[in-house]
Amino acid sequence: MGFSGWRVLKEGLTGNRGWGSHWRDATPGDAYDVVIIGGGGHGLATAYYLARNHGITNVAVLEKGYLGGGNVGRNTTIVRANYFLPGNSEFYSHSLKLWEGMEADLNYNVMHSQRGQIALFHSDAQRDAAVRRGNAIINQGDDAELLSRADVKRMLPYLDYDNARFPIYGGMLQRRAGTARHDAVAWGYARGASDRGVDLIQNCEVTGIDIEGGVVKGVQTTRGAIRAKKVAIIVAGRSGQVAAMAGMRLPIESHVLQAFVTEGLKPCIDHVVSFGMGHFYISQSDKGGLVFGGDLDFHASYAARGNLPMMEHVMEAGMTLMPMIGKARVLRSWGGIMDMTPDGSPIIDKTGTEGLYIDCGWCYGGFKAVPGSGWSMAHLVATDNHHEPAARFRLDRFRTGRGLMDEEGTGSQHNLH
Repeated sequence: MGFSGWRVLKEGLTGNRGWGSHWRDATPGDAYDVVIIGGGGHGLATAYYLARNHGITNVAVLEKGYLGGGNVGRNTTIVRANYFLPGNSEFYSHSLKLWEGMEADLNYNVMHSQRGQIALFHSDAQRDAAVRRGNAIINQGDDAELLSRADVKRMLPYLDYDNARFPIYGGMLQRRAGTARHDAVAWGYARGASDRGVDLIQNCEVTGIDIEGGVVKGVQTTRGAIRAKKVAIIVAGRSGQVAAMAGMRLPIESHVLQAFVTEGLKPCIDHVVSFGMGHFYISQSDKGGLVFGGDLDFHASYAARGNLPMMEHVMEAGMTLMPMIGKARVLRSWGGIMDMTPDGSPIIDKTGTEGLYIDCGWCYGGFKAVPGSGWSMAHLVATDNHHEPAARFRLDRFRTGRGLMDEEGTGSQHNLH
């Protein structure tokens, strides 16, 4: 089923009765070339690029719930490529380029809006750090602009510029950054993968991974055993639990990250804005709601809900930055399970078991990484060679200490990234 302006007009005039299903609701087969555990954004993108880039279509995506029901459908939707260190910078640069061509590639409207992100700074030291980061971003081939206080005030007049503790000195703007519609991204990749022959299997929880003589042979599921030549674990916050089925202990912790949405308001925030003196970020959705978040709940947990002290902390940061937000009613909140690595950077690698691959540890960067992760993971599974932009995301860096990437300079504690 293709999409076009003419098709949308026709369906609108005829009661929208001609739309078909976006993807096939497949039943499990006996065996596949590749089984992907996890039907979120990264898993669906991997399946799509396996089929599109490598012609591997005998693939099953196994999802214990419904497609897009995890973090990919519940996040603050920010897309950017303003990373500083080698390893991260070239990967997110590659991912942003894929975002820019995604809608044409998938023939699907993911509402990618390059409205720009402004990262504020509040001291001379933070300005110096922003200049250094901006130069690194430009050297990588992406865009960054240093904004003065007056520049920011023209663009964001609603902020509190004279807060006694956190006066705004300026900001760094990446115009190509922005947002996208989270669940539409999952649907677009699901549709593209299904159209190419991939089986998308919902309500199919993996309960075991079959390994014989150091070689993966398949998986056990709530819908029966499935044989596979290769298995990819792509399950975000559940990575540690699923990897344990294969006898692996991953260097990750799972933490809860809360986010919030207000009632719908008239357009008032044109950009993505992040607060330099606290982990707070905000944008306005296409429905008018203010979408914002902040720090992790600082304890390891698999509970998909947050705690009230961190909620208060996030609200305080929002009120400090833009007091006007205090008039908006919060409609809903949620807690996503983040798989945090000790250096704040992801893992895309082969494991010690032949035919078993892992894609995890995305910390805060999971949504913006969806296309890049899918592309690089598909390349690894198909060729057994690392895709160059993701070549530093090795699992063994935590064992050897070589190649660690501490993007935020906060050390080796998972929850500080």
